[in-house]
Amino acid sequence: MKPLARTVALLAVLFPTGALAHAFLDRAVPAVGSTVHGPPAEVRLRFTQELEPAFSTVRVVDRDGRQVDRMDKQLDRGDATLLKVSLPRLAPGIYRVLWRVLSVDTHVTEGDFTFEVTP
Repeated sequence: MKPLARTVALLAVLFPTGALAHAFLDRAVPAVGSTVHGPPAEVRLRFTQELEPAFSTVRVVDRDGRQVDRMDKQLDRGDATLLKVSLPRLAPGIYRVLWRVLSVDTHVTEGDFTFEVTP
């Protein structure tokens, strides 16, 4: 292998840009698949990269697909990896969180999960 080709191959292994090219959900509150006792005041989603606020969304829907959040999604002022939306007082039941985000490196990811509220 020629020295230049060897260097390029080594750099590709040491610095794999594709692996860091998306904002993935790192953790959520309420946690994915969790049961919470009493209604949470908000949903907080932390991602692996900073987000573009104008192109990042989060919705919370009930079992019938009706949006139940306060439609006030925002990035945390001090942490652009934290997307949140406030909730009214939720009745006991299963809720679904749907998110779609654009990271600052222009890659889109999306997903969903559920959590359950018990009395």
